Amino acid sequence: MARMPIEALVADIPLEDWPEPMLDHLCQPWDCEARDHSVITMDRVSSSPWICKIDGEFYTGKYLFTVDYTGNDIADDPAQHKQSHVLYLTDAGNWTGNFVALPNNRVRATSPALWRTGEGAPDFAPSQWIHSAEGHESYLDPVTTFNNLYSDGSKKEKKQKHRKQSR
Repeated sequence: MARMPIEALVADIPLEDWPEPMLDHLCQPWDCEARDHSVITMDRVSSSPWICKIDGEFYTGKYLFTVDYTGNDIADDPAQHKQSHVLYLTDAGNWTGNFVALPNNRVRATSPALWRTGEGAPDFAPSQWIHSAEGHESYLDPVTTFNNLYSDGSKKEKKQKHRKQSR
Protein backbone atom coordinates (compact mmCIF):
# COMPACT_ATOMS: atom_id res chain seq x y z
CA MET A 1 0.00 0.00 0.00
CA ALA A 2 1.28 3.43 -0.87
CA ARG A 3 1.66 5.94 1.93
CA MET A 4 0.77 9.34 0.64
CA PRO A 5 0.58 12.49 2.73
CA ILE A 6 -2.81 14.16 2.90
CA GLU A 7 -1.50 17.17 0.95
CA ALA A 8 -0.93 14.89 -2.07
CA LEU A 9 -4.67 14.16 -2.36
CA VAL A 10 -7.25 16.18 -4.29
CA ALA A 11 -11.03 15.82 -4.15
CA ASP A 12 -12.83 14.28 -7.13
CA ILE A 13 -14.72 17.47 -7.97
CA PRO A 14 -14.70 19.73 -11.05
CA LEU A 15 -11.78 22.16 -10.82
CA GLU A 16 -10.48 24.69 -13.32
CA ASP A 17 -6.89 24.22 -12.12
CA TRP A 18 -5.09 21.88 -9.75
CA PRO A 19 -5.14 23.32 -6.25
CA GLU A 20 -2.01 24.83 -4.81
CA PRO A 21 -0.33 22.30 -2.49
CA MET A 22 -0.73 23.08 1.21
CA LEU A 23 1.99 22.90 3.83
CA ASP A 24 1.79 19.92 6.20
CA HIS A 25 1.00 21.96 9.30
CA LEU A 26 -1.86 23.75 7.56
CA CYS A 27 -3.75 20.77 6.15
CA GLN A 28 -3.14 18.57 9.21
CA PRO A 29 -2.08 20.59 12.26
CA TRP A 30 -1.40 17.53 14.46
CA ASP A 31 0.39 14.31 13.69
CA CYS A 32 -1.45 11.03 14.24
CA GLU A 33 -2.34 11.05 17.95
CA ALA A 34 -2.39 7.28 18.50
CA ARG A 35 -1.73 3.96 16.82
CA ASP A 36 -5.28 2.88 17.66
CA HIS A 37 -8.15 4.74 16.06
CA SER A 38 -11.58 4.32 14.55
CA VAL A 39 -13.23 6.03 11.65
CA ILE A 40 -16.72 7.39 12.17
CA THR A 41 -19.12 9.47 10.12
CA MET A 42 -21.28 12.01 11.89
CA ASP A 43 -24.37 11.57 9.75
CA ARG A 44 -26.32 14.43 11.34
CA VAL A 45 -23.82 17.02 10.09
CA SER A 46 -22.25 15.24 7.12
CA SER A 47 -24.40 17.08 4.57
CA SER A 48 -23.95 20.50 6.19
CA PRO A 49 -21.30 23.01 5.12
CA TRP A 50 -18.35 23.20 7.52
CA ILE A 51 -16.27 26.23 8.36
CA CYS A 52 -12.54 25.49 8.52
CA LYS A 53 -9.98 27.79 10.12
CA ILE A 54 -6.67 27.45 8.33
CA ASP A 55 -3.71 29.80 8.80
CA GLY A 56 -5.95 32.36 10.53
CA GLU A 57 -8.53 32.48 7.70
CA PHE A 58 -11.97 30.88 7.35
CA TYR A 59 -12.89 28.61 4.43
CA THR A 60 -15.75 26.24 3.71
CA GLY A 61 -15.35 22.51 3.40
CA LYS A 62 -17.28 19.30 2.73
CA TYR A 63 -17.15 16.83 5.63
CA LEU A 64 -16.22 13.23 4.79
CA PHE A 65 -15.41 11.40 8.05
CA THR A 66 -13.72 11.66 11.43
CA VAL A 67 -10.68 9.78 12.72
CA ASP A 68 -11.18 9.19 16.45
CA TYR A 69 -7.91 8.40 18.25
CA THR A 70 -7.67 6.11 21.29
CA GLY A 71 -5.29 3.84 23.14
CA ASN A 72 -2.90 6.28 24.81
CA ASP A 73 -2.92 8.75 27.69
CA ILE A 74 -3.43 11.88 25.59
CA ALA A 75 -6.07 10.49 23.24
CA ASP A 76 -8.09 9.00 26.12
CA ASP A 77 -7.91 12.03 28.44
CA PRO A 78 -11.32 13.81 28.33
CA ALA A 79 -9.63 17.22 28.41
CA GLN A 80 -7.31 16.32 25.53
CA HIS A 81 -9.33 13.83 23.44
CA LYS A 82 -8.22 14.06 19.83
CA GLN A 83 -10.11 13.72 16.59
CA SER A 84 -9.28 14.70 13.03
CA HIS A 85 -12.20 15.72 10.84
CA VAL A 86 -11.35 14.94 7.23
CA LEU A 87 -12.85 17.35 4.71
CA TYR A 88 -12.10 18.77 1.30
CA LEU A 89 -12.11 22.51 0.81
CA THR A 90 -14.96 23.83 -1.35
CA ASP A 91 -14.34 27.59 -1.36
CA ALA A 92 -10.72 28.26 -0.47
CA GLY A 93 -9.28 30.08 -3.45
CA ASN A 94 -6.10 28.35 -4.66
CA TRP A 95 -6.62 25.59 -2.05
CA THR A 96 -10.11 24.57 -3.27
CA GLY A 97 -10.18 20.80 -3.69
CA ASN A 98 -7.43 20.04 -1.15
CA PHE A 99 -8.07 17.58 1.67
CA VAL A 100 -7.57 18.65 5.28
CA ALA A 101 -7.69 16.80 8.62
CA LEU A 102 -8.57 19.37 11.25
CA PRO A 103 -9.16 19.11 15.01
CA ASN A 104 -12.37 20.11 16.79
CA ASN A 105 -11.16 23.61 17.59
CA ARG A 106 -10.54 24.44 13.92
CA VAL A 107 -13.87 23.40 12.41
CA ARG A 108 -17.54 24.18 12.87
CA ALA A 109 -20.48 22.45 11.25
CA THR A 110 -23.18 24.84 10.10
CA SER A 111 -26.86 24.14 9.51
CA PRO A 112 -29.56 26.74 10.08
CA ALA A 113 -32.10 23.90 10.03
CA LEU A 114 -30.48 22.27 13.09
CA TRP A 115 -29.07 25.14 15.15
CA ARG A 116 -28.23 28.84 15.14
CA THR A 117 -24.59 29.51 14.28
CA GLY A 118 -23.14 32.43 16.17
CA GLU A 119 -19.94 34.37 15.90
CA GLY A 120 -16.74 33.58 17.75
CA ALA A 121 -15.91 30.58 19.88
CA PRO A 122 -18.71 28.30 21.13
CA ASP A 123 -20.01 29.18 24.59
CA PHE A 124 -19.23 25.85 26.25
CA ALA A 125 -16.20 24.13 27.72
CA PRO A 126 -15.29 20.51 27.02
CA SER A 127 -15.94 18.01 29.79
CA GLN A 128 -12.92 17.33 31.97
CA TRP A 129 -14.45 14.21 33.51
CA ILE A 130 -14.49 10.52 32.73
CA HIS A 131 -18.10 9.31 32.84
CA SER A 132 -18.93 5.73 33.80
CA ALA A 133 -22.27 4.25 34.85
CA GLU A 134 -20.49 1.25 36.37
CA GLY A 135 -18.38 3.44 38.65
CA HIS A 136 -21.40 4.58 40.69
CA GLU A 137 -22.04 2.79 44.00
CA SER A 138 -25.58 1.89 42.90
CA TYR A 139 -24.02 -0.52 40.41
CA LEU A 140 -23.37 -2.91 43.30
CA ASP A 141 -27.13 -3.17 43.95
CA PRO A 142 -28.54 -5.88 41.64
CA VAL A 143 -32.07 -4.49 42.05
CA THR A 144 -30.92 -1.20 40.53
CA THR A 145 -28.47 -2.67 38.03
CA PHE A 146 -30.86 -5.24 36.59
CA ASN A 147 -33.98 -3.07 36.73
CA ASN A 148 -35.07 -3.46 33.14
CA LEU A 149 -38.13 -3.51 30.97
CA TYR A 150 -39.07 -7.05 31.92
CA SER A 151 -38.88 -6.71 35.71
CA ASP A 152 -42.06 -6.45 37.76
CA GLY A 153 -42.99 -3.86 40.38
CA SER A 154 -41.69 -0.53 41.46
CA LYS A 155 -38.20 0.28 42.66
CA LYS A 156 -39.43 0.54 46.26
CA GLU A 157 -41.13 -2.89 46.10
CA LYS A 158 -38.00 -4.44 44.62
CA LYS A 159 -35.77 -3.08 47.37
CA GLN A 160 -38.12 -4.46 50.01
CA LYS A 161 -38.23 -7.85 48.27
CA HIS A 162 -34.44 -7.84 47.90
CA ARG A 163 -33.96 -7.06 51.62
CA LYS A 164 -36.31 -9.90 52.65
CA GLN A 165 -34.49 -12.39 50.40
CA SER A 166 -31.07 -11.45 51.72
CA ARG A 167 -32.02 -12.12 55.36
